[in-house]
Amino acid sequence: MYKGIAFFDLDHTLYNEQTRVDPEVADAMHQLKANNVLPVISTGRNLFEIPNTMKQTGIDTVVSANGSYVIFEGKPVYKALIDKQIVEDFVEFAKSNHEATTVMNSTGAKINFINDIVRGNYKFINSRMPNLGVEDFIKKQEVVMMLINTKGPDDHYINHFKDSLTFFRNTPFSMDIVHIGSSKKKGIQELIANAKLDGIPTYAFGDGNNDIPMLDFVDHPVVMENGLPHVKEYAEYITTKNTDHGIVNGLKHFNLL
Repeated sequence: MYKGIAFFDLDHTLYNEQTRVDPEVADAMHQLKANNVLPVISTGRNLFEIPNTMKQTGIDTVVSANGSYVIFEGKPVYKALIDKQIVEDFVEFAKSNHEATTVMNSTGAKINFINDIVRGNYKFINSRMPNLGVEDFIKKQEVVMMLINTKGPDDHYINHFKDSLTFFRNTPFSMDIVHIGSSKKKGIQELIANAKLDGIPTYAFGDGNNDIPMLDFVDHPVVMENGLPHVKEYAEYITTKNTDHGIVNGLKHFNLL
């Protein structure tokens, strides 16, 4: 039985500003395991984006795609797929607004066209732009998450698909899109239920909008000093910045290290 479970957002939380894990943070993740605390990545990113992060930290339990695809000790335990017809309808709606859609699952991603907003988005998140091929992807593969490359207005999409999709604005250039009701909270609940982790104290570290459901659910929510002001309202403890030993300081505050 673990004595605690610690969930970590990646961008601007576990990652530094170069989208990498600092050595002291990687060491902290290994120390958590030695202290019988289960470290879990909880991210809007998909598994294909983070193999080096998982290897560096030794973490093999992940709540990915904003809670839509969950693995425990390397094995899938939960996924929430977006219906293919809904995906097709969304892609066409976005195209009518001259905005590009990225479709994703745990193994890869495709985009339907590239413009300046797309370039700005992938530069902002420090990721390589996907190859073209959305239509073929939809036909042949599962879709657990989409990304609309847009500067807004958000309500244009949210109101049109409010009965079938959930949206998270995480960058100035894009919104994450998942199955209705999906969130990091939902993914964590499914992890706890399927991996039989009930009754263990939970901790979470985050900074952004998609972290709010997770922070609101766990026993001990921690927000980075660099987090959004309204996200800090959910914190039991505000640690230092992700670039100023924030993860280590937060873990030490709760005597997890």
